[in-house]
Amino acid sequence: MIQSLLSALAAFVIGTISRMGYGGIVLLMAIESACIPLPSEIIMPFSGYLVHRGQLSLQLVALAGSVGCVLGSVVAYGAGAWGGRPLVEKYGKYVLISHHDLALADRWFARHGDITVFVGRLLPVIRTFIAFPAGVARMPLWRFNLYTFIGSYLWCLGLAWVGMKLGEHWNTLGVYFHRFDAVIALIILAAVIWYVHRHLRHSR
Repeated sequence: MIQSLLSALAAFVIGTISRMGYGGIVLLMAIESACIPLPSEIIMPFSGYLVHRGQLSLQLVALAGSVGCVLGSVVAYGAGAWGGRPLVEKYGKYVLISHHDLALADRWFARHGDITVFVGRLLPVIRTFIAFPAGVARMPLWRFNLYTFIGSYLWCLGLAWVGMKLGEHWNTLGVYFHRFDAVIALIILAAVIWYVHRHLRHSR
């Protein structure tokens, strides 16, 4: 099931980039950064493979990927800034999010928002969803875009470079990257369990 899904995503990614070039990279990375889990672990290595074939430029591939990340992230940021907070304040208690938690998030992004966004852009899974909480916390948009661009550029450049170096073997990368995704997902699950336990204990 998962393998067939990845194969379908890979076919969609390959077809889009093959037809649209740099514009396809911008589009796909924008989708990935708008909280839609379209794997950049397929998008960027395949783009690097096209660099290996001489069809694209490595620097322009990384630039296109990071521009797409910023565009998609602005959408997710806006959803968090203008729609997320009222919804969280009204219905957050049903998903174990309190006003205290919102205040903590505000203070966290006020103190550490830059590094949080930057590091988040370098981590699988987390990078897809970091924009929404940044929007809810109303992190200054220009700083959010700056650190999103820097972190995303490094991420896109790294994946494209690996795809370029491995050349014809780019399609084997997704398996290994998604195993790393699974490790990150387990860490997130452990954090969620801790959070629920903490919330229930405080409510008692």
